[in-house]
Amino acid sequence: MKNMGFRWYGSKDDNITLQQIRQIPGTTQVVGALFDVPVGEVWPKSEIAALKKQVEDAGLKLEVIESVNIHDDIKIGLPSRDQYIENYKETIKNLAAYGIKVICYNFMPIFDWLRTDLHYPLPDGSNDMAFQQDKLKPNPQDIIDSVRNDSEGYVLPGWEPERLDTIEHLFKAYKGVDERKLRENMKYFLDAIIPTCESYGVRMAMHPDDPPRELFGLPRVYKNAEDMRIIEEMHESPYNGFTICTGSLGENPKNDVPAIIREFVKKDRAPFIHARNIKFMNAQGDFHESAHLSSEGSLDMYEIMKALYDTHFDGYIRPDHGRNIWGENGRPGYGLYDRALGITYLNGLWEAIEKGNK
Repeated sequence: MKNMGFRWYGSKDDNITLQQIRQIPGTTQVVGALFDVPVGEVWPKSEIAALKKQVEDAGLKLEVIESVNIHDDIKIGLPSRDQYIENYKETIKNLAAYGIKVICYNFMPIFDWLRTDLHYPLPDGSNDMAFQQDKLKPNPQDIIDSVRNDSEGYVLPGWEPERLDTIEHLFKAYKGVDERKLRENMKYFLDAIIPTCESYGVRMAMHPDDPPRELFGLPRVYKNAEDMRIIEEMHESPYNGFTICTGSLGENPKNDVPAIIREFVKKDRAPFIHARNIKFMNAQGDFHESAHLSSEGSLDMYEIMKALYDTHFDGYIRPDHGRNIWGENGRPGYGLYDRALGITYLNGLWEAIEKGNK
């Protein structure tokens, strides 16, 4: 696949190097971000330029940003949202000036994603992230403390300390923001930024809720195909698109992930794919991350890749959460080895499907 990427957290915060990423066969893209810029502030051109140069000097491309996070005031719908939206539009313009084509983002309140275990032990001696409903602590602060203590000292995206240190304030601020209100606030945001995206050639790619279920009474607006159709209608434009994360959507066994791909790639609404597998642990829907192979997880990765092939997908794709294997003990879910194996597997599936259809 020509636009296979690898998520990278930068030379200051990632023990994986660009040189290592380049050595993964078939990898051409780095999916990066500026993690030092506070949420809501404009991304400076000088820092974008420095990141792009660093990636290109390593022989790779930087065309996808994950993520430009959205300030809580926008999601809540406070009067201050207009200034944060203007800042977001300025960031879009600045990214476009350096060749960025896609911005991945999410609209999840407070928690961008949630797991109850960051080092769930597997029978083969590896470990990965897991979600078990009965281990979900009723007090959100207990969840935050648990994840921080289990993160090996890494700051995890969506779990920035400066935000979650004010967790009680955030929950009070979101009081009264139900699913209808969150959708209204999302439409307000999209109506404001999509004309800028169209003018500057940058496509928005919304990431699904993870897991795709209500947690702590917080609303969720991207859980399934029905939600995606509602979001489509909020602002009819190919620049209002989706990141189809097979793992996040697949965490609900009712979601037919290949069918979702066929519908939204065919409509040119899915410029970015996260291809990963998960393994259900019981009938209640508890799951853990798994190796990418179909035989190791509960999702049929062959059918997922075939759906991409059949719909002539030519966007950007990357492997997603992997296990910690071979003694690696880095950022949970984002080690080098298992994601590199994932790329090799995904490219192998693509090659087999491609040759089988000639």
